[in-house]
Formats: sequence, structure tokens, C-alpha cells
Amino acid sequence: MTLTPQDVTETELAILHVLWDQAEATRPQITAAVYPDGGPAQYATVQKLLERLESKGFVCHRRRAGKLLFSATLGRDELLDRRLQALAEKVCGGSLTPLLMTLVRSPSLTPAELDELRALIEERRQHKQPRGKSR
Repeated sequence: MTLTPQDVTETELAILHVLWDQAEATRPQITAAVYPDGGPAQYATVQKLLERLESKGFVCHRRRAGKLLFSATLGRDELLDRRLQALAEKVCGGSLTPLLMTLVRSPSLTPAELDELRALIEERRQHKQPRGKSR
């Protein structure tokens, strides 16, 4: 089953954020995080959203000590990768390069983030080198 980024609505994404941050959570914990001042209607909404996320394969649950604990089966990086790929398809003819260049040019990147990015590029470059060749 191939899932697309559109399979996650903004409200479902809010639930995934809770699960990514907490690793696993009960329905009341998720409801309190997503709807801090919520009541029974919001609890029912979270229940329905969790059912949808489970049917899509993004969330799973297990029972421990009589409570249902939910966890994300879709990682933040995986969703980000899917969304960036979809954006590249729509805006850049499938190429990630213009997207990456725009992100790197962002004035909000700190020197530490630029250093981290440089280190990542060097690491990727070394792993892509043909065997038997060194620099």
C-alpha cells in the first residue's frame, strides 16, 4: 500500500506530533495535548482520528494495564521525506535540488546548522564514492 502525504490531515498531524514527542500515549493524554481545554466532543474527535490513523497504518495501539497505548508507526523523517518529494514533483519537476538550495539559502539557518549540514554532505559524499578510490 503506497501512502501519500495527503493521507495525513492537519489534525491528524497534530496527533502524530504528540506521539512522536511522547513515543506512546493514551487517548486522554493525546486529547489533553491536542485540545487542552477540550471536553467530551474533543475526546470523541481524537478517538475517531486515531481510528483513521490506524486504518491508514500510521498509528498502532497495544493494551497495557488495561489502558490502550497508541504509538506512531510513521516517523517524522519519513513523513517529511514524502512531503518534500511531493513538493519537488509539483514545483520542481521532481528534482530536490532547487528545494534544497532554497532551504540552504534561508537566513534562519544558524552557523551551527550550516556546519551540521556541511558535515552531513561530506558524510554522504564519502559513502557515495566508488570503492577503491580515496580522496
